[in-house]
Amino acid sequence: MTETAPRPTLEAVAARAGVSRATVSRVVNGGDGVRERLAERVRRAVDELGYVPNQAARSLVTKRHDAVAVVIAEPEARVFADPFFAVQLRGISKELTAHDSQLVLLLTEGREDHARVGRYLAGGHVDGALVFSLHLDDPLPSLVRRAGVPTVFGGRPDWGDGTDGTGEAVYVDSDNRGGAREAVRHLVALGRTRIAHIAGALDQTSGVDRLEGFRDVMGDGDPGLVAEGDFTPAGGERAMRELLERRPDVDAVFAANDLTAAGALRVLRETGRRVPDDVAVVGFDDMLPVAEQTDPPLTTVRQDIEEMGRLMARLLLRTLDRDGGGGGVGTEADGTPAGMVLPTTLVRRASA
Repeated sequence: MTETAPRPTLEAVAARAGVSRATVSRVVNGGDGVRERLAERVRRAVDELGYVPNQAARSLVTKRHDAVAVVIAEPEARVFADPFFAVQLRGISKELTAHDSQLVLLLTEGREDHARVGRYLAGGHVDGALVFSLHLDDPLPSLVRRAGVPTVFGGRPDWGDGTDGTGEAVYVDSDNRGGAREAVRHLVALGRTRIAHIAGALDQTSGVDRLEGFRDVMGDGDPGLVAEGDFTPAGGERAMRELLERRPDVDAVFAANDLTAAGALRVLRETGRRVPDDVAVVGFDDMLPVAEQTDPPLTTVRQDIEEMGRLMARLLLRTLDRDGGGGGVGTEADGTPAGMVLPTTLVRRASA
């Protein structure tokens, strides 16, 4: 059997540094009141001995767990199939890692999982929460409010009458409506006159905002030119078939995201339509694993998904540093607005 060497203790670090145990505790737990010369001796002793602070003991001192819950209101199969979530998680993870904080991923497979997530958040395991991909009837905002943890939402909140506590919520979003307008105006500039929209899930604000952007340009004239998808390739295929049955002369499609556009492109190819000659197609997201590999490569609206994740984490960590995590996240004292909306840009490729 291999014997495991005993873990270095706080007392061993104190002896190596020539200081008291209390001084070591203050340094490793981020406390104040230690002269820099002594603090440097402690840090050097920690490195030499390979001392790792006990997280439970550290939490008692700092009142922090150095962990953040990331709650995605989607089932596991959707999260791991859609590259959007991987890119946003990458941004969140980079920011949390830079601040030595751990990411705890929580998914909601079904309605019964909401109570589990609420109990976990209320149980004092994490310092705050990042919550995204919410649906209009989702109970998570109320559960988060009752848990009392600082929270930043991904996407513009718009649930109920505001009694769920999201009225002053901090959120990070992209300019979904403005990006949709730019996409449709591009199709109009190409001379297309029968422009259809495959909407995203309309119980999510991103889907609603992109539909409204389409209507800003095209008006409400022909409801037959709008079909609802669900942000998935299968939803894009289904909606494209519906559109072609209703309006076989459609000459352009604005799809609510790149995965939807990929599904639409497959149906157009199956039915003998040439892209962009017969039907021009524009997506939304600019997820490179999708947009550059469709046939033809996809013209799309780019939103900085990774930066959205980083900014969500940054806003939460800033609040935790400012008030110790003792309250919710609202409009910042320095005037930063509760809602932060990132710009979008049109990326032109071969599909339109």
